[in-house]
Amino acid sequence: MISELNELKKFWKGKKVFITGHTGFKGTWLSVFLNLLGARLYGYSLKPEKNSLFKKIFCKKLYRKETYADISNFNLLKKKILQSKAEIIFHLAAQPLVIESYKKPITTFKTNIYGTINLLEVLRSSINIKSVVIVTTDKVYKTNKNNLSLNEDNELGGGDPYSASKVCKEIIVESYNESFFKNKNKINISTVRSGNVLGGGDYSKNRIIPDIIEAIKNKKKLIIRNPKYVRPWQHVIEPLTGYLILAQKQYNNKLKKIDNKWNFGPQKKNFITVEDIVKKINKLQKIKQIEYRKSKYTETRKIILDSKKAKKKLNWRSRLKIDDIIKNIIEIEFSNNNNFKNIMEKQIVKYFY
Repeated sequence: MISELNELKKFWKGKKVFITGHTGFKGTWLSVFLNLLGARLYGYSLKPEKNSLFKKIFCKKLYRKETYADISNFNLLKKKILQSKAEIIFHLAAQPLVIESYKKPITTFKTNIYGTINLLEVLRSSINIKSVVIVTTDKVYKTNKNNLSLNEDNELGGGDPYSASKVCKEIIVESYNESFFKNKNKINISTVRSGNVLGGGDYSKNRIIPDIIEAIKNKKKLIIRNPKYVRPWQHVIEPLTGYLILAQKQYNNKLKKIDNKWNFGPQKKNFITVEDIVKKINKLQKIKQIEYRKSKYTETRKIILDSKKAKKKLNWRSRLKIDDIIKNIIEIEFSNNNNFKNIMEKQIVKYFY
């Protein structure tokens, strides 16, 4: 499998890559991954939080140039993308939290919808960009008791503001593809949907792993909402690998224009409850006290992603079992030297062995 990593390095070395939302958790992991592959990075995002992974590993050093600004600033976004002469774009800038979307619905819709429209408008005037990957979520699907597994052709639907904003994002991308990019071979644009992404360095509010790590380190009570809910747990390296393979295939025009929606979900054994996650971590790092509560916010109870398309057409597959994912997280969060970046790079390379 190390040959896969070498193939990625061969393609990505020297490529100019523009990442929106590069200061976030997933954006930081993508930055480290692409830097390891030899890409030339340009970023556009809000300022990183003080306690963010981006800050902890001094990620700004990996960038040729970065801009801290709101994705809704169309003129500045356009200026920075065109100045970078980027060939490939990863669009991660978003309000990424369900509960936060209930508290700030206007911000959620503005960022997730208009931010995407701004990017797509920039693409209409770019002569350099060949491949674009736009990140949405597994929560874009309309779910019911009969949904055993959700593939890319299933009906879309979102009840909470976060999910609804991501559904709108999907529809908008489809509209632009049909209206402006359908007959243009020079640029290929896809949306990608992954599961509940885990990994060391996630400090987002109201997310299970950050809450658990904080409770362990501070020896305080852990409050868990919706313990019986099932989620498609996966390590952040897995969908990012899928995004990279997809972007490369698009760049080389190896995919049909209609192949522009992709699931990157975990293996079936990783579909377990929130309670199971807590118990597994508790065996390795003792949690002082655990209290289970039902959330006052409505969230999807069970989501199972079907990734057969990515396996068949991209030769991508999920590799890490849930126990391996947890060990990777603990390795970073409880490391003695706090050299997170080196550990992240080691985990990325190890993934391909």
